[in-house]
Order: sequence, then C-alpha cells, then structure tokens
Amino acid sequence: MTPELEALFDDANGDLALGELEAAQQKYQACTELDAACFEAWHALGMARMKLGRFPEAIEAGLRSVALRPEDQLAWSSLSLFYVRNGQIPEAEAAGAKARILGWGEQLKSKAAGAVSTPSK
Repeated sequence: MTPELEALFDDANGDLALGELEAAQQKYQACTELDAACFEAWHALGMARMKLGRFPEAIEAGLRSVALRPEDQLAWSSLSLFYVRNGQIPEAEAAGAKARILGWGEQLKSKAAGAVSTPSK
C-alpha cells in the first residue's frame, strides 16, 4: 500500500472500530478507488457494507475480493456470509464449499510439510 492508501485504510478501520459504519464504508470505497487491486480494501468494504445491511453491494465487493485472491479462504467465507444475509442460499453454499476446500488444502500442505523428515545417518 502507498502511504496515502495506508493512512486512509487505517482511518477507515478506526471508524469501523468506533461503530461509524457509514464513514468507514466511504473511506474503504475511497481506498478501492485509489487502488482497485487492493484486496484488503475490497474485503473491508464488503464487511462494512454487510454491517450496514447493504447486502447486494457487499456481494459486489466480495466478488472483487475473491477475484483478486481466488485462493483466499477468508474471502470466500465472507462472500458466503454476504450471500446468506442476502437470502441467496445456493450461492452461499457454493462459496462456503470453496472456502472449506481451500481450508482442507492448507491442512494438507501443513501436514505434508510436517511429514518431511531429514534422512538419518
């Protein structure tokens, strides 16, 4: 992140922490305008919109998040939540399944890394 984007993102996080959801949403939106490839800004924008009850807009931000990081389990889990809140259960189940599959993949990688041993003398 550029220093300008980082400062704006931090300010939006502060608003979110204080419950100033509209201000946070506006600042996260501004972050996405500064850098359309900023995953963190899109993800946070989706969460703020969800908390504001703007579920279709949260889904739009969630879709941008998973497009930027298609292997991110949290992004898929969040998108699933946005779909649930909007009453789109089949879409929610599909996004949730993608998140679970990614989680299993990470578990397998961890187990495989732990199974690697050094040869004995």
